[in-house]
Amino acid sequence: MEQTNRRPIEKLVTPIQNFTKQEKAGGIVLGISVIIALLLANSSFSESYHHILEHTFGFKFDQNTYFEYSLHHWINDGLMAIFFFVVGLELKREIVGGELSNPRKALLPIAAALGGMLVPALIYYVFNPSGEVQSGWGIPMATDIAFALGVLYLLGNKIPSTLKVFLTALAIVDDLGAVLVIAFFYTSEISMLYLLIGSLVLLTMYIGNKMGVRNILFYAILGIGGVWTTFLLSGVHATIAAVLAAFTIPADVRINEKIFTNNIQKYLDRFRKADPDDSTPALTNEQLHIIEEIQYSTTSATPPLQRLEHGMHPVVTFIVIPIFALANAGVTLNIDFEHLFSNNVALGVALGLLVGKVVGVVGFTLLMVKLKIAQFPEGMNFHNLLGLGLLASIGFTMSLFITSLAFTHQELMTQAKIGIFVASIVGGVLGFLVLKYQRKKADSIDQKSKSI
Repeated sequence: MEQTNRRPIEKLVTPIQNFTKQEKAGGIVLGISVIIALLLANSSFSESYHHILEHTFGFKFDQNTYFEYSLHHWINDGLMAIFFFVVGLELKREIVGGELSNPRKALLPIAAALGGMLVPALIYYVFNPSGEVQSGWGIPMATDIAFALGVLYLLGNKIPSTLKVFLTALAIVDDLGAVLVIAFFYTSEISMLYLLIGSLVLLTMYIGNKMGVRNILFYAILGIGGVWTTFLLSGVHATIAAVLAAFTIPADVRINEKIFTNNIQKYLDRFRKADPDDSTPALTNEQLHIIEEIQYSTTSATPPLQRLEHGMHPVVTFIVIPIFALANAGVTLNIDFEHLFSNNVALGVALGLLVGKVVGVVGFTLLMVKLKIAQFPEGMNFHNLLGLGLLASIGFTMSLFITSLAFTHQELMTQAKIGIFVASIVGGVLGFLVLKYQRKKADSIDQKSKSI
């Protein structure tokens, strides 16, 4: 008989657990974090807010200080490395066995992502062709997967699953593009010695993978202590190290699904026979050993890559990205509009995201369909595609991150952030409305066809 009375702690924790399991939860938490950052930056706490982020700390050894960076730097280069590590895990999973594993199915979202990166960069460049402002061309290239999917999931289950899959695949390819842009265009002077050491550690992790090493601690020690540290010291952005390290994590299993199912069934039969009288809550020694065998089989049947992704995803969604937003989204809105439009940074970013993303995503997708290289997924039409293109213009997390790499002057960073906020809010609202209208239209057609 199942126990119906829940303990007080379960009554407290269960609603939180239920919320975090919802697909839209990440977007909601990120939105709240952005609002809090804006409120702090435009309140009497503004000075304290910025001052806290400027605090520096590092590690002291024998009177020497190492890795002494500001809190803001630690968040962007350290904490965000966890985000990029999970991005790397998602990329590898999609390539190995997801939407990007089938070249024919992957062509359409890949083309949409390429269009959604090239056109925004071109629009920004047209408005900012020279000088320091030119380096911001990478800002409007990125899509915030958490926010975009969060808005999509607000529309409920009546949205075709193919749209969710398409947007996810598009955003993942977009993330890969952003990682490559950071690696090749937003990297400072390179120390070849540290880069070589980091590459050797990466090679060690790869060899460990091929030799069958599945211990996550092995990859954690080499990934953090070796690859991340040396890349940070080399001048190559440390987040690139996180993606490369993720690609060395094993994606295979020790035992396949059929063997796992048979093993679990045998263990369950043995478990029941081990203690026929189950009146006491304590387990026998034999039952404990059986549970250990079940745990070992479960671990052997789960790819380390997916185990890590599943375990780290909530940490990234509900801790890493909100902290990043709190540290980077705080823009003082008391701005002199003459200064705001003293150059075209805000305009280039806003139009790059809002116009460039839509034109790139929709245009490249339609081109692939017209040329009969690929075809629309089931349930997708032009209006749905337009809605997805608008959602792709939401560029919070990655766009804010590239802003911190592209500019050193606070004024330029503020202008870029305002462009990001305006485009993301307008794109998100318009995308939601377009898709909601399409859903209502589809429901109306459905009801008419049933009544005939």
